[in-house]
Amino acid sequence: MLLSKIIGKYPYRSINGNQDLDITGIEHNSKNIKEGNLFIAQKGYNLDGHNYIDDAIEKGAVAIVKDKDVTLNQDITTIDVHNSTDALGYFAAKYYYHPWTSMNTIGITGTNGKTTTSYIIKHILEINQQKVGIIGTMGVIVNNKHIDIPNTTPDSLEIQKNLNHMIEKKMDYCIMEVSSHALEMKRVKYMDFNIGIFTNLSKDHFDYHKTMENYFNSKLKLFFKTNKLNIINIDDFYGKRIIESINNRAENITYGLKHGDIFATDIVYLKSRPSFKLNTPKGTVNIQLKIPGEFNIYNSLAAAACCYGLGIDLNIIKEGLESFNGVKGRFEEIETSHDFNVIIDFAHTPEGIKEALKAIDKFTEGRKVIVFGAGGDRDRSKRPEMGKIAGENSDLVIITSDNPRNEEPEDIANDIVQGVMETDCDYIVILDRKEAINYAIMNSVSKDTILISGKGHEDSITIKGKKIPFDERKIILEIINKI
Repeated sequence: MLLSKIIGKYPYRSINGNQDLDITGIEHNSKNIKEGNLFIAQKGYNLDGHNYIDDAIEKGAVAIVKDKDVTLNQDITTIDVHNSTDALGYFAAKYYYHPWTSMNTIGITGTNGKTTTSYIIKHILEINQQKVGIIGTMGVIVNNKHIDIPNTTPDSLEIQKNLNHMIEKKMDYCIMEVSSHALEMKRVKYMDFNIGIFTNLSKDHFDYHKTMENYFNSKLKLFFKTNKLNIINIDDFYGKRIIESINNRAENITYGLKHGDIFATDIVYLKSRPSFKLNTPKGTVNIQLKIPGEFNIYNSLAAAACCYGLGIDLNIIKEGLESFNGVKGRFEEIETSHDFNVIIDFAHTPEGIKEALKAIDKFTEGRKVIVFGAGGDRDRSKRPEMGKIAGENSDLVIITSDNPRNEEPEDIANDIVQGVMETDCDYIVILDRKEAINYAIMNSVSKDTILISGKGHEDSITIKGKKIPFDERKIILEIINKI
């Protein structure tokens, strides 16, 4: 594509050089540059792309986008912009011909439940003979093939590349988890969604957003980018605020327990498998889920509301909900041959831990034991709250390491201990996560349920910038096999 066409009507500061260049690709990482590429230099968390412009040129870049006044050693086309990150989103969307316009796009935001809701919707749509791709916490899924990505919502260039890949593979739908960071950092600024879904909002990411109001306002941005339908959890305080804020700019379908356009009644918990009556404006059906907990009823209602809004037959929705087996690392029960339960979950917020422990209440016959930590270089204020909630809802709390990143594990554990000490719950600190899991299992008694929380699907621990392999499933099974 010609550079002039990529630039289009973008409000740049200045352009120097030839615009009639045939651009073969766009990159913001100089290591990935190929002959004929456009290199967009942007400042990241740890590195500044402006320091690698010469490297990009040596590797074949024919034009440079920058937002700093830097001196170039070579004669090359340059586009000076006000903000390189913003320009990246615009230029990437143009280069890939706005791929979201050629498929149905569903954006899901909220603190908890995004991943499970995404996969339930995918499952229902596939039963309805649709081809579905996903971009989210567990990576990109296209034709049921997995691609790793570093963030819940990748940067704008990766989004457009993956959307384009989905078009090439003839996907009918893309379901995207849209994080508050992505909305705030303009990763989805230059694309729209047919449907927006709000799951819930609770305290998280205060290291970035600082206040709940800022966090909410970031999430709210998604619902000014939808053009067909919004699916809103009406039981959540912030769901009601979203409806008030967007003022019917698109059709709204609400969901909840006993309230909303789509709602659940006659809820019964049969061990860890809830059943309920799914009520819609077009009729009711009885649902028996294979996934436990009240939070998964909410996730199922969100998915049902979305598919209802898409016009999918109620019997297909029922079939999809009832045959969905869950998501790796989301309240995943590890099969053992012993009379105690071991569950892995991704819960890493106060509300997430609370809901997971509440779900265990529905079926456990013995003690509730939780093994968890908190991520380093992230919101410290939630750590004591996580500890307090764990203490109030467990019989034994085992505090361990999660992804300490550049913090000292002892400091993170001490923050959590402050909250646990406000309760009467027994607790122990074992910083080595493998040893903590070993302690929980080896000290279990009949009918106990052990919740190992925080990492879920992840298969590594990040310490001082290094990723160390850590597969909790293998570790758990190795320990159990020793019994």
